[in-house]
Amino acid sequence: MRPRITLDEEGVCSACRFAEYKATVDWQKRERELADLCNLFRRGNGQFDVIVPVSGGKDGGFVAHKLKHAYGMTPLCVTWAPLLATDIGRKNLDAFVASGFDVIQGRPNGLTTRKLTRLAFEHMGDPFQPFIYGQTNFPLTIAVKYGIKLIMYGENGEVEYGGDMKNAYRPTRELRDHDKHYFSGKPPEFWREHGISEAELKPFQGPIYEQARQCEIHFMSYYHKWTPQENFYYCSEHTGFSPNTERTEGTYSKYASLDDCLDGIHYYLSYIKFGIGRATADASHEVRDSHITREEAIALVHRFDGEFPTRHWQEACEYMGLTDAGARAIINKWKNPEVWDGDRLRYQVS
Repeated sequence: MRPRITLDEEGVCSACRFAEYKATVDWQKRERELADLCNLFRRGNGQFDVIVPVSGGKDGGFVAHKLKHAYGMTPLCVTWAPLLATDIGRKNLDAFVASGFDVIQGRPNGLTTRKLTRLAFEHMGDPFQPFIYGQTNFPLTIAVKYGIKLIMYGENGEVEYGGDMKNAYRPTRELRDHDKHYFSGKPPEFWREHGISEAELKPFQGPIYEQARQCEIHFMSYYHKWTPQENFYYCSEHTGFSPNTERTEGTYSKYASLDDCLDGIHYYLSYIKFGIGRATADASHEVRDSHITREEAIALVHRFDGEFPTRHWQEACEYMGLTDAGARAIINKWKNPEVWDGDRLRYQVS
């Protein structure tokens, strides 16, 4: 199961229960709440008044465009460089900037990032961890630097996809939830013990808590019913977003998480560790959004879940300084015996 997800006494997961709850929300009232929030933080003098974390994809683009054109905000968009950028990812970020947005990109030391990526792959079973550090901390750093008190993320992934329900019914997230949700329990000491100096680690860390606590982190998904497919259509029209020309390995879609060559390994390791691949995550959300039936979702999961990420595999191995065999051995080390019986999943949706 997905980490932190819960099942109720009827065996229904927290994400499905939250989808039922969303159907009861007065979204017009929530939009008025968003207007009130923007009125509170809007500077009205041309200065940036909200930070929007973006990648050039459909979700951050939707948030930034809505805040700017529907609510009169002046967003400063913040992005953290992919570990190993794809061509389509670069193209979409350039298109987003060209559509009328200011973007600050954090580009950390390339050698340090490669070291962190390999360490995270070996010791956490997820090469994405250094990117997650930057993706989560850099917006806070820029908010403090520019004196911007509001940060608006897209969806609250914990409740939309299944996880900690602590913040399910409020628009904000506490800063102290960062470590629990995103950092895999590894303190800075872990990295220093493996040869990463304090100076090398600094760009990946956020501001001190006393500074960061002055910022409010909100989720657009609290104020606007969050539907990934509709965000795709919206950004195709308004921010120049383009889907990939071929479906993403491990799933059936062409428009989500396109910007990093290591995306496929990140999602494949979820399948290895938890038995939940990318197709399961995508199809589950689309069932909850009433875009496909459960039967269609099962067929998609059986066809695509657990597909090995071959497209950028060699590039990723070279980036981490690993041979093909060495990288596959690390992946196999993360096979969860509660999920796997040899090469067969113990449990599969049916």
